[in-house]
Amino acid sequence: MVNVVEQSNKQNVNGTDASREATGRRGSLSSIRNIGIIAHIDAGKTTATERMLYYTGRVYKMGEVHEGTATMDWMIQEQERGITITSAATTCFWTQHQINIIDTPGHVDFTVEVERSLRVLDGAVGIFCAVGGVQPQSETVWHQAKKYRVPCIAFVNKMDRMGARFDSVIQQMKERLAAPAVPLQLPWGEEAGFQGVIDLVSMKAFKFDEESLGVKMVELPIPSEYSAQAEKARAYLVEMVAEKDEATLKIYMDEADVPAEELKAGIRRATISGTFVPVLCGSALRNKGVQLLLDAVVDYLPSPLDIADVKGTHPKTKAVVSRATSDLEPLAALAFKLASDPYVGKMTFVRVYSGMLKKGQNIFNPRTQKRERLGRILQLHANHREEVETLFAGEIGGICGLKQVTTGDTLCAENQPVVLERIEFPEPVIAMAIEPKTQADREKLKEALASLVDEDPTFRVAMDAETGQTLIKGMGELHLEIIKDRMFREFKVQANAGKPMVAYRETITAPTRKEHLFQREIGGRGHYGHVIVELKPAERGVGNSIEFTVSANLIPNEFRTAVEEGLQDGLITGVLGNYALVDIRVNVIGGSFHPVDSTDVAFRSASAMAIREAAQAAKPAMLEPIMKLEIITPEEHLGDVLGDINGRRGRVKEIEAREVSQIIHADVPLAELFGYATTLRSLTRGRASYTMEPCRFEVVPETVKDSLLNR
Repeated sequence: MVNVVEQSNKQNVNGTDASREATGRRGSLSSIRNIGIIAHIDAGKTTATERMLYYTGRVYKMGEVHEGTATMDWMIQEQERGITITSAATTCFWTQHQINIIDTPGHVDFTVEVERSLRVLDGAVGIFCAVGGVQPQSETVWHQAKKYRVPCIAFVNKMDRMGARFDSVIQQMKERLAAPAVPLQLPWGEEAGFQGVIDLVSMKAFKFDEESLGVKMVELPIPSEYSAQAEKARAYLVEMVAEKDEATLKIYMDEADVPAEELKAGIRRATISGTFVPVLCGSALRNKGVQLLLDAVVDYLPSPLDIADVKGTHPKTKAVVSRATSDLEPLAALAFKLASDPYVGKMTFVRVYSGMLKKGQNIFNPRTQKRERLGRILQLHANHREEVETLFAGEIGGICGLKQVTTGDTLCAENQPVVLERIEFPEPVIAMAIEPKTQADREKLKEALASLVDEDPTFRVAMDAETGQTLIKGMGELHLEIIKDRMFREFKVQANAGKPMVAYRETITAPTRKEHLFQREIGGRGHYGHVIVELKPAERGVGNSIEFTVSANLIPNEFRTAVEEGLQDGLITGVLGNYALVDIRVNVIGGSFHPVDSTDVAFRSASAMAIREAAQAAKPAMLEPIMKLEIITPEEHLGDVLGDINGRRGRVKEIEAREVSQIIHADVPLAELFGYATTLRSLTRGRASYTMEPCRFEVVPETVKDSLLNR
């Protein structure tokens, strides 16, 4: 028998919890899904999101990435390049559930967008290319999701492409991501023969009507040639769920099979606990499988009620404070992104964990210790917005008019303050000099850079002490190119930019101890500060730490802030090439003070000089960023590509054979990779491709260091 299934109003799978909800909500807490779409570049994230918006009725025409018409890629730079640069948020509704979606970038230069999105999301959909499988950025975003304990489901996309292998992708997920991946579907055909999917929960096959662009799904019995494979896969699915979920195990022990609804409930519990990753398949571009993906988001990913109470600290007592997901709890919201909007000005993206944000309400920022008044509150849809009166617990939206908020700030009630965990951001690895073309552009450039720094925590602006140049720093060449392009177009700044440069670091390789006495008369007043510091190398990548073991009798507590500021000043600029000092343990072990002449200025100066003198004596070394490189090349060009990597001081870690190509995994210094795309194209006649991401910092070889310092 053939059924035509039009997706409509399914019953809510969760009960509501009225005791946590205020009147006036747009939907119950249990019906909300806050999800992110994460993947490697070009795996099909934005295309899948466009289909979701179309099937939920949020848009009435599908946009296409390759045509530059995708709703979620609204920036002109995204439309020109066919990639996602900034994470775009939208809200849509599916079977009486409110789904807040954030479509994140796949390019490594914009990994900060993924990081801050995952920090505020309850679940994620990982999109994997059926041909490329688990690619480098797939690993990065997956580990970011695990870091924030975000439950995931996987969608193997592009099943219609030549070389698509569903089983191979699942195997790679298990090996490379250590993901407990279990298929909920089987592909009905592969490559050009891909027709639809076989659902292992309901044991039905689904085809997608091409005339209605996949809106209508045709439900069929499982084709006879797939019945044995489907039975085997279903048995494996039930076993895996029973292994992870106790309630399912009890049913499994009593009955030969587990009913579909009970199995769904078990999959949901196991997915939310992080011990199970459901895997679905389809082809977003061909409108196949996306409706079933939406069903899986509703059925298996958590609502805000399924997430543990958010924890923070009291700003003064530092005691742990817990907030339950409820409209009736005191306010706790996290500002996870800032954006400059030409129509509404500075907009702050927030996730409300507890309480409510109301238009005109006063909120408290524990970082600044100031209160601010809320302006307009917006529900977001890419670069379009809809004004609302209130954001309730569990919702994501935008606020206009906040002046002193930065990324990672907590917004809370002043009488019951809390500081939520801030978001950690990676350090920039590349720099570029920039200067205004005319005197009139100088102020405009300053304003543009300040606005862009507010928006992007991985974008930094610094002044070169020797040359007086303004340096902009970012995560890669593309990152800085986009920044530059936005300055010219959005902020109408005319500026000259230099060539990208590597953002080196400095460190020490031996312990040392130094002291500095600052004793001078300035402006008719004596200034006295005396500090003894001990420096030790720390493990690579852990950053700097400062501790005080000095007695308060030698350096009174009132001067400790000045000492710490001086140490930070000394660490900002190194002793070899004026690069920042990193991975150093600093311990203030001694000093002295003068009862009359000691000042903050004296202790700050003494500390900065002490740390510089200590760093010079501690066998300083230069560090350079190392990139993790993955190159996909035809076998006949393998030798040329390997030879080129060796010539770039690269280390080949693994060569993986695929059916028609070879995949090279290598670590290469960033300094050797400028212009690599052109070289690779010429070596392989344009047939190879590569991706890279920052991996770690390593000591620069002496010969390279000498040439850098003598430039």
